[in-house]
Amino acid sequence: MSEILFSETRIGSRNIKNRIVMAPMTRSRALNNVPNELMAEYYGQRSGMGLIITEGTAPSPNGLGYARIPGIWLQTQIAGWKRITELVHENGSVIFLQIMHTGRVGHPENMPQGSDVLGPSAVAAKGEIFTDTSGLMPLPVPREMNLSDIRRARDEFVRAAENAMEAGFDGVELHGANGYLLDQFLQPDSNRRIDIYGGSVENRCRFVLEVASSVSEAVGKDRTGIRLSPYGVSNDVSAFPETEEQYVYLASEINRIGLVYIHLVNHSSMGAPEVPMETVEKIRKAFRGKLILCGGYDAERAAYDLMEGPADLIAFGRPAIANPDLALRLESGAALNIPDRSTFYTPGEKGYTDYPFLNHAE
Repeated sequence: MSEILFSETRIGSRNIKNRIVMAPMTRSRALNNVPNELMAEYYGQRSGMGLIITEGTAPSPNGLGYARIPGIWLQTQIAGWKRITELVHENGSVIFLQIMHTGRVGHPENMPQGSDVLGPSAVAAKGEIFTDTSGLMPLPVPREMNLSDIRRARDEFVRAAENAMEAGFDGVELHGANGYLLDQFLQPDSNRRIDIYGGSVENRCRFVLEVASSVSEAVGKDRTGIRLSPYGVSNDVSAFPETEEQYVYLASEINRIGLVYIHLVNHSSMGAPEVPMETVEKIRKAFRGKLILCGGYDAERAAYDLMEGPADLIAFGRPAIANPDLALRLESGAALNIPDRSTFYTPGEKGYTDYPFLNHAE
């Protein structure tokens, strides 16, 4: 049964050499927010996987919540990403850029002067965020976005997607998960609005759907996917009574727009509530595009969900950090390297590009 994990498939018009996806993971190696040669080496090493989804990439200075995350609004950033896409394509993999606006999950010390920490409502997320200048700092109260801010943020997503095409990406993934800006509009904990962008299920989904529609019109439906995390608890969001209703509605509207995939995250392996299989199946029924599932997978479970379950592709997170040759290891049954959590977000090659390949480990 495991052979299905290594079979070919398609994302839109692009052939995918296997059904193994590298999940998007913040790694904080983009000095001055510009992709660099170290990042090119990192992604090139991992291009044995069929589809690579990059780390979250800011569409504008307002989206730079974390230290050393990359952007996609400057020509220097586009040029840096172009080197990465060329290397990945040389190795026969497909690569999508994840566009991530961090919204209220940010700090001014991680952002250029003149930027704003924004959110759907003036409600701070609980917790702290790391800054290179002052260490851990409390998350600030964001400025509530007015209608002009909302339109501007939508347009920033569109420009980021267009810039991604210039940089050679095969498509973009909208980060609508994990408590970042798009997800903040979906969550009653962070969205207290009483206008057309808040209150009801339909209103909370409005901004996400406007962004999805605008981006897909700009770069193509077959080049636009979205990541969602129903029942997620990252960055001070939580499940709510209408969770299933909202995400099934959102999936049906995304289907109407025609996005190429939904990337569904289940963080139960990290302590979050389980995403009920009934909910996944309802989302699968509402959405006819590709469904990527992510969350604590090994080869056996991945093959089962591809063969018997709702998945078309399976995304791997931390195993992809520690195993640049993950596809080969999964196919051969070889042992996996253990990721070093202490180097997940530190600058430099340690814990980034120095994990051993299988032949070296042997």
